Order: sequence, then structure tokens, then C-alpha cells
Amino acid sequence: MHRVLGDRRAVAILLGPALLVYTLVMLVPIGWSLGYSFTKGNSITGFSWAGFANFQRLADDPAVHDALWFTVKYAAVVTVGQVAAGYALALLYTFYLKKASALVRTLVFFPVVLPTVAVGLLFQKLFQVAPQTGPVNSLLELVSLHSVDWFGSAGSSFWVLILMDVWRSMGFYAVLLFAGLVDIPDEVLESARLDGASGLRLIRHIVLPLSFPVLMSSAIFSINGTLKVFDSIVALTNGGPGSGTTPLTLSMFQTSFTYGEYGYGSTIAVLLTVLCLLVTLVVFRVSRRDLTKG
Repeated sequence: MHRVLGDRRAVAILLGPALLVYTLVMLVPIGWSLGYSFTKGNSITGFSWAGFANFQRLADDPAVHDALWFTVKYAAVVTVGQVAAGYALALLYTFYLKKASALVRTLVFFPVVLPTVAVGLLFQKLFQVAPQTGPVNSLLELVSLHSVDWFGSAGSSFWVLILMDVWRSMGFYAVLLFAGLVDIPDEVLESARLDGASGLRLIRHIVLPLSFPVLMSSAIFSINGTLKVFDSIVALTNGGPGSGTTPLTLSMFQTSFTYGEYGYGSTIAVLLTVLCLLVTLVVFRVSRRDLTKG
């Protein structure tokens, strides 16, 4: 192996195709989008040089500020919900259900493979108030509470979105974290139990530190996905009411393809890219610090 990795020609043959595909699929579009951010216009009217005008507009645009705040808030809440729910399920699979967890894992994982549009329509029906009362409002009326127009305000729409995305994806994170938990040696757990650790003490002092790397990997994976959320919001609220649930991705799409402002839309895309990089670097730094302390 050392002989192969020490041969530059072998390394180039092994890594060259992957790097070429990555460059064409990822780096070239990023560079292209960055170039567009210094222009104005579209493919119909043509493009002209705009310098830093789009970035100045970005700094002064309250709609983008609202979209940025919604994106960060949504990513933080959904990431915590996804990873926490997935970790709780993984602990359930490992320490309580054990070999009998296969059926439960399959049922919980099932929403992951459902089409996003189908899940969005399902939650629209569950929380609708008109023309027919949905099951959630029917339950509220059953206990003598008033029906709620869940999609009539940005606040309630936000929490329905959170519930939908956590429910839909927690099965994936449960399986991912379960794979990390089953790698913990049984000898370590048995030794901890003999020393008197059990229940929450066992999880807090033994299981959690040993599963921390896969937990941080799940958090990084989750937060990068939620920062780029698009399909679930379009399927459920389409950014409404008004622009109350519009993330940066939807704002970028509308600016570019609805209003034909490719340059400004690319500038929003650059903002989103920088945000994803910064968040990933912060999470990596925090995880490295915690691992060093451990």
C-alpha cells in the first residue's frame, strides 16, 4: 500500500477521475456562479458588468436578511430535532429492542423514501382548516379548542415545517447513529455496568463520548442539508404566507428564474455557499476541541 501511495502516477490514476468529476460538477459551477454575481441581466436581455453592485444590494436587501434569518433558524432547529430524535431512536434500537428492532427500524425509515411532494401533501391535509377540517384541527375541536389556521401565519407554518422534516428524516439519522452505537465494544459496556453505571449514567459517561464522532458527522451532514432546504418548503408552503417561510434557496430561485435577475440570484447563491462553509468550519472546530479535551 505504501508503495502504491508513494507512486505519483498511481495516485493520479486513482484520484484523477474522481477529481475531474468533482471539478466539473462542483467547482466549475461555483466559479461560474461567482462570475455571474458581478453582472446584471439574463440570457434574454444579455449580461453587462455590474461590479460589486449586487453585493451592495445584498447588504441592503431586507428580503434577503429575512431569508437568511429564516434559513439559520430553520437549520438550527431541524438539525437539533433530527439528530436528537435519531439518537434517541438509535439508543432504543441498541439497548431496549436489540435484535427485535429490525421491524421498527424499517417502519421508522419508511418516510425517508417517500417523495417530498407526497409528504408535503400529507401534512397539508393533516393541518388544513378549509375547505375540510384536517385531523389535527378535528382533534382540537374534540377537546373544545378552536381550530388553527396553521398555514395562515409564518410562526405556525414554521413549526409545521419543523415537524414534517424531523418526522421525515429521523429514521435516516437513527440508522446512521445506530451503526455507530453497535460498534461500541460489549466489553466496555459490561465493564461500565460492573462498575455501577447504568441507565442515563451509562449513556452520558460511556455511550455518548464513544459515539461522539458519528454524532458530529450526523450534525454536519444534517446542518448542511437543512441550510440548503428547498423541496420540502416548496411542497408544503411555497415560501408563504407572503415570504414568511422563504429560505435563501427559494429566494435565489425566485430571483433568478421568476424575476430573471441571474446576477443577483448568483449573489444570493454565493452568500449561501459562504454560510455553509462557515457553519461547517465552526462545527469541525468545536468537534476537534471536544475530542482533544476527551
